[in-house]
Amino acid sequence: MAFTVIGLEAVPLSVRGTLSRWMLEPVEGTFVGPLPALVRDEVWAMICMAATEGRAFMVWPSDNEQGFRMAAHGEARRVIRDFDGISLIDFI
Repeated sequence: MAFTVIGLEAVPLSVRGTLSRWMLEPVEGTFVGPLPALVRDEVWAMICMAATEGRAFMVWPSDNEQGFRMAAHGEARRVIRDFDGISLIDFI
């Protein structure tokens, strides 16, 4: 079984409450759980709509070279860059 990891920073408490329905929060702002793709996509859309001033980051399993994919929302010093199919983090 593969897990999705979501990190949140400066988002409304309601977002964290909603995530706690499907995932565990082992560290404040970090959620881990086995989400089906449909639920994961809906949860990510909800996070992006609610986190207008905050930041969010998600990592989920995928059938690619790295074995996972990443998505980020909000202004941050770290940006996901694709280098020939490999996702890397770039500091700006």
